Amino acid sequence: MKCQICQTEEAKIHLTQVVNGVAKTLHLCEQCARKSGLNLSDPTSLNEVLLGLGQPSEQPAEPGTTETQAERVCAHCHLSFSEFRKTGRLGCPECYRAFQTELEPLIRQMHRRDRHVGRRPPNWTEPAVTTEELDRLQKELQRAVAEERYEDAAQLRDRLAELRRTLNQAEPGASSNP
Repeated sequence: MKCQICQTEEAKIHLTQVVNGVAKTLHLCEQCARKSGLNLSDPTSLNEVLLGLGQPSEQPAEPGTTETQAERVCAHCHLSFSEFRKTGRLGCPECYRAFQTELEPLIRQMHRRDRHVGRRPPNWTEPAVTTEELDRLQKELQRAVAEERYEDAAQLRDRLAELRRTLNQAEPGASSNP
């Protein structure tokens, strides 16, 4: 079997991790395993290896800067990027901003997209009114007023008020005032 990274060498390292009953296997040659940060003399998790894939090696930043990728630290929780790479866990929500340039390619590589489109509860129904629709109608209303189309503006105003009432009734604990 060929290495999943270089596609040329024979894979000699086969890592399998089972999460929630789903097995993930990674086949690597020794050279790619070392490049990805896998310590061949110490057992590790597949998570560590996956976090190392596709990432540039830790090298000094461009001339004129003093910070290396590994030295970057979250201003809120003080987690360094090298600590994140070792553990595979961020310290706080602010880490997403602190390490954004490094995390975006990792997230796209691991999840094949960079926006959450995860599961929903079985009884989930899409709201009849979305905030995007309200924003669109509000802009349309402003445009109608600017163009002095007052009849259209009145209809849009009434439609917006109706949708806001519907939205407020659909939200638990929402007040009945529009």
